[in-house]
This record gives sequence, structure tokens and C-alpha cells, in this order.
Amino acid sequence: MFYDEARIHLASGRGGDGIVHFRREKYVPRGGPDGGNGGKGGDIVFEVDEHLNSLSPFRRNRHFTAEDGKSGGGSDKTGASGADLVIKVPAGTQIRSDPDGELLADLTQVGQQVVLLRGGRGGRGNARFATARNQAPRMAEKGEPGQEMWVRLELRLIADVGIIGLPNAGKSTLLAAVTNARPKIADYPFTTLQPNLGVAEVDHELTLVLADIPGLIEGAHSGVGLGFQFLRHVQRTRVLIHLLDGLSPDPLADYTQINAELALYDPALLEKPQLVALNKIDLPEVMDRLPEIEGQFRDHQIELYSVSALARNGLRELLYAAERELEQVGPMEIEAGELPVYKVDQDQAFDVSREPDGSWRVTGKALERAAEMTYWEYDESVRRFQRLLSKLGVEAALKEAGIETGETVHIGEYELEWLN
Repeated sequence: MFYDEARIHLASGRGGDGIVHFRREKYVPRGGPDGGNGGKGGDIVFEVDEHLNSLSPFRRNRHFTAEDGKSGGGSDKTGASGADLVIKVPAGTQIRSDPDGELLADLTQVGQQVVLLRGGRGGRGNARFATARNQAPRMAEKGEPGQEMWVRLELRLIADVGIIGLPNAGKSTLLAAVTNARPKIADYPFTTLQPNLGVAEVDHELTLVLADIPGLIEGAHSGVGLGFQFLRHVQRTRVLIHLLDGLSPDPLADYTQINAELALYDPALLEKPQLVALNKIDLPEVMDRLPEIEGQFRDHQIELYSVSALARNGLRELLYAAERELEQVGPMEIEAGELPVYKVDQDQAFDVSREPDGSWRVTGKALERAAEMTYWEYDESVRRFQRLLSKLGVEAALKEAGIETGETVHIGEYELEWLN
């Protein structure tokens, strides 16, 4: 699992059970039904937290379950609702269904919330089933099951400036030099395995959010190395600082290689302003080559900034240039989204099949949920479920399939005996 992706399982809370209960008081020999409804199950809610900048917490915990609703009580008391489960994620997190990859939510702003799964509704108590013809119903509903699904979280950083470059070009050193971030720094490729964010205070009025994005290698557009993760983050930046290694045999070739990968992944990435900076000019061997390198970039009409992230030379000029580009670009418009809450399939379609042991199985999402909400110990609840089978056409389909009296019918986890 890469640093900016996580696969987790979500389950909203089950609704509390409604109950069968009758009023029992002295001098009231025939108290009416007063069984209360169950409480609603807790929702699964995602919220953007400004203090998070990676999905690493989701590697330790992959299962998230909201609280169930409480059962109803006598005297028409409704059970307490289950607490919502609020899951904190960093800005730039996309939530996709797994495995089909459908985009469910795109969280881009601090404090933004989206309710992804609704908790099950509470079951109705017998007081809700009283009618003029049936004044003492012995039936109730169990709580509606919660919703469950696997989702994939993808983090796409949101920053003013993204620092790109080949592995070991000095991106993390540059970020540490100009911001309060403390990324891992070492002299070998792919030191940075997760993106780092930092805030650069250029002066009293100017601050920039910078992202040190993991290094790129040839073939990144097709997923080689850290390619997809690198390129996803580039999409969420407004201006790029293209940092080149002054010790490289051919900085111009490095520059061309990275831009080729950007174009292959998404041609629109080349439209982002780029500030090209040659790093490590504090080294004598780099300074000796600097006129030659500047001439190569000048021939291609590319302005080249000379900096040393380690010695902190030329960095303020580079940041001021980035601010000027940001002013021209303007704010990034991201189609954020509280997309619709994930809908549980309420399709009333069903399928009848024969099991290897000769029994029958009826499958259908709405039907199986109704079976879970049925109190099988109360005859009236069972008869209500039978009426549902008739209404949906299940009885007719079983008869047409050739079911015989005494045979077993499976619906979800329940076994029923067929009687004509």
C-alpha cells in the first residue's frame, strides 16, 4: 500500500429494535400497546482535519463502525440514537468505492464534512401498529441493518507550490530550509516516501504552502516507481518549482524527462507555471559548470534560478518569483464535493434458485433486509413478512419453480418452511 492510499471497511450503526410492550398499571386492566421505537444507528462521517497531512493512520486501523441505536422501551419511549462516527482525513482526500473506483466524495476544505453512510432507522414498536381493527398488536420491527462497504482513500495534496524533481535533487532539503516542515533527508534516492507540507513565511505579509512531492523516474506516467502518487499530487498545486540536481551529468535532460512524464500522464500539467532552479551551487564543481548550464537553458528560453537549499542561497528570490506566478494564476478551482450520500440498494428485485441439497434460496437486497428486521417469535410479525413475500411476487415465483410443501426456503440467514 502506497503512502497516499488506504483501503478501509466502513459500517454504519444498526437501528435499535422496536419492542412489543403493553401498559401495565394498577386499576388499568387492559392497558394499550406502548412499545417504543428503536433509536437510529450512527452515521459514518468524514471530516477534513487541518492537522493531518497523510493517510498513515489508516494503515493501523482499517475497520470503522458507528454505534448502534438503542432499543425502545415501555411507555412509548424511543431508544437513544447511536453516536455518529467522525473519521478525520487530510485536505485533498478522495473517497472511492472499492473495487469499482466510483468517486463518492472529494474533500478539499478544512472542516468540510460528508456523510458517507447513513445509520439504519430504528424499528417500530407495537404502539405504531395499533389500528381500530387490531388494538393490541403483538408485532414490532427490529432495527434496520446499517450500511457496509469497502472504500479506497486517495490523498492528493493541496498546496500553493509543488516542488518536483528527480530523486535526490534536494527537494526535502529545500522544503526544510524555507518552512517549518522536517522531512526525512538522506543522500539516496526515494528518501521521501510520503509527501510533506510546510508553510513558508517569506515576510510578515507573505506565506506560501509548499509540498515536497516524492521523486519521479522514467515511466512514472504508467505507475513505475512512485509515479501515480507523484503525479496525483502535482494536479493539486498551482505553481511548480522544478528543482534540478547541480551534480547531474545533464540537468537539461533531467528537466526534459520530468516534463515528458507530466505530459504523458496529463497534458494539462504542462500548463502550470514552472520555476526552474538549479540546486547545490554551494559546491565548487557545480559553480564551475554554472555558466555552461545557464547557457543551455537560455538557448531554450528557460529562465534558470541558481540556489543552494543546504546553504540557503537564492531561496528568497525563488519564493518571491513563486508568489508573482501565484498572483497571475489566481486561486485553484476544485470541484469539491459533498456528493450524494452512498445509497443502499433498495431494489425490490429478487432471484429464486435451487440449492445443491434440494432446498430453495431467495436472494434480493430489500427482501433480505426485511427478513433481518422481522421478529420471528411473534406470529403477527411473521404474517406481515408473508404478506410482503406475496406483494413482491416471491410466493408466485416459488410456486412456478415447483416448490413443494415442507421444503426449506433460505432468505439471508433465515430458514423458512414452505406451507401451501
